[in-house]
Amino acid sequence: MTSAPEFIVEPHPHPVDAVTRAAMIENPGFGSVFTDHMVTIRYTEGHDGPWGGWHSPTIGPRKAIPLDPATAVLHYAQEIFEGMKAYRHADGQIALFRPEQNALRFNRSAARLAMPALPEELFLASIDEIVRTDKDWMPSVEGGSLYLRPFMFASEAFLGVRPAKEYLYIVIVSPAGAYFKSGAPAVKIWVSEDYSRAGPGGTGAAKCGGNYAASLLPQSEAIAQGCDQVVFLDAKEHRWIDELGGMNLFFLFDDGRMITPPLGTILPGITRDSIMQLARDEGISVSEEAYAIDQWEADAKSGKLVEAFACGTAAVVTPVGEVRGKHHNFTIGAGGPGQLTVKLREKLTGIQRGTLPDPYGWVRTVAGV
Repeated sequence: MTSAPEFIVEPHPHPVDAVTRAAMIENPGFGSVFTDHMVTIRYTEGHDGPWGGWHSPTIGPRKAIPLDPATAVLHYAQEIFEGMKAYRHADGQIALFRPEQNALRFNRSAARLAMPALPEELFLASIDEIVRTDKDWMPSVEGGSLYLRPFMFASEAFLGVRPAKEYLYIVIVSPAGAYFKSGAPAVKIWVSEDYSRAGPGGTGAAKCGGNYAASLLPQSEAIAQGCDQVVFLDAKEHRWIDELGGMNLFFLFDDGRMITPPLGTILPGITRDSIMQLARDEGISVSEEAYAIDQWEADAKSGKLVEAFACGTAAVVTPVGEVRGKHHNFTIGAGGPGQLTVKLREKLTGIQRGTLPDPYGWVRTVAGV
């Protein structure tokens, strides 16, 4: 049995002072404020250690990463990442939400991009270590959390189309508030008819940077059209709904059924899986079904579709109020949050934040906080 990983600890010589830190996290928004430290773990093919090729787990100051101009990730895009949150509970403990699922998805993404698997124990230990180290960065703003970004990239310097032999795994932390800047009760989304996110056999189910890079142009188009997010259709027929640029979708009908697009070319969201479980426990019939954009519009206009919402780690559960596109323009319900959407969001966030019971064992507290 492999022993628990021991991290090399390099405290930051000049951490942000308490007064400055308090001002930075008072209303941090999303993704623009970062804590003092980061985790690094290196992989070298052929290294013989207790964690295989993985070695030198370190927690140290957050700093720039020196890269050779021939570093493989810059040329062949071997890169994956995860997104997760840590929450402060009323008793002072800090908790993670289903972190083992992030570890499993991280390794599924790694396999798709011909990258080495990171042992689950190392992944979970790295998250615990960084949370313990930078716990004082937890924002007190309503809905605040620590957003954790584990990522891995090919760090070997070479030119040649093959999997790299060296990798760097890093975890950085960003105090987080609201994801959407608009503050609207429901988001508007733009239907992308000219661009596809992923096709069958592609990397749609992997959480890799290339998927998000491909979404930036259509996302910019959505913003230019006054929308908050872009929704992608399937790459083959440009008919079936896939997902948003960074969130999964759900649809609730007047007969009580709820559907979500099937996996394959979309990301298997951990929030998505949790919502399906919560809805079923509310007596809702939930199924994974292909759903066409034209049918979405017809159902919304007839009143058959009563609610639609997006979900993901960053945005949690977000109502979809309006859909626009070159050939589409419709509103779901009254254009605001639906009753079930609100109920599912409250139940999910209640479990995450420790204000509601956790019958599923989804919440794991960080020891030593």
